[in-house]
Amino acid sequence: MASADDKSFDDINVTPMVDLYLVLLLIFIIMTTAGVQGVKVNLPSASAKAAQKMEAPKTQAITIDSSGSIKLNTVPVTLSDLESKLGQLKATNPELPVVVRGDRTNQYQLIMDVLDVLGRTGITQIGLATQPPK
Repeated sequence: MASADDKSFDDINVTPMVDLYLVLLLIFIIMTTAGVQGVKVNLPSASAKAAQKMEAPKTQAITIDSSGSIKLNTVPVTLSDLESKLGQLKATNPELPVVVRGDRTNQYQLIMDVLDVLGRTGITQIGLATQPPK
């Protein structure tokens, strides 16, 4: 009679390999679905009036560079030109958002002059652009 100690160990335990294959399959599925950007569909069209009403207000950017020149959306302006152009824009859009971007080497007075112009034109949605801390 053969005892339990005489049993042959020729068979391979495949359970760890199945676990490995399932983990690899899971990683493959996650990586392929993460790469999918979206599904292409043919969107319906709307009328031009509906598209104009849904349009978000365009933010105006006032930039004051290190040399002291003022630009409204990359167009050089003076303080009086800035006031007239912002007045026209404010008339067409009462909720006009404005972002003031000043160079860190600027004198504070020039930025205050631009903020005075914004106050005189009645613009209340004003943002001051800064860099995030490093």
